[in-house]
Amino acid sequence: MIRMRIPPRITTLGAIATVAAALLLGPTAVEATASTASVQSVGSICSSELPSQAHDTLRLIDNGGPFPYSQDGVVFSNREHVLPSQSGGYYHEYTVKTPGSPTRGARRIVTGRQADEDYYTSDHYATFDLVDFGC
Repeated sequence: MIRMRIPPRITTLGAIATVAAALLLGPTAVEATASTASVQSVGSICSSELPSQAHDTLRLIDNGGPFPYSQDGVVFSNREHVLPSQSGGYYHEYTVKTPGSPTRGARRIVTGRQADEDYYTSDHYATFDLVDFGC
C-alpha cells in the first residue's frame, strides 16, 4: 500500500507569523508571540525507524482493527498541547505494544483526520514525531 504524507501546516504558519511579527513590530512582538503559542514543535520520524510493534499498530488502523486494547481508537484530546490544536474528536490514539510491559506501556500512535497523519510517541505524549512514510 502506498501512503501519501500530507503534513500539518500549523507549525509552518506559526513560524511565518513569528517572522512577520519580528519584521513589522520588532523583537518585543516576537517574545509575546512565542509566549502565547500553544502549539509546540513536532519532530518527524521515518517509518523505517519505528519499532516493529508500531508497524503492527498501523496495519491494524488501516484494517479497522481488531485492536488488542479497549482504549484503542478513543479520542485523543491533546491536553498536553504538543500536537497542532484542532477541534475535539480530530485525533484518536492507539496502543503500540511494549514487549515485556505488564501494562499498555507508554508508546502510542495518534492519528489525525488528514490522510496518513500519524504521530508516534514513545514517552506517553511528552513528545511526538510525525511519521514520514516516504523514507
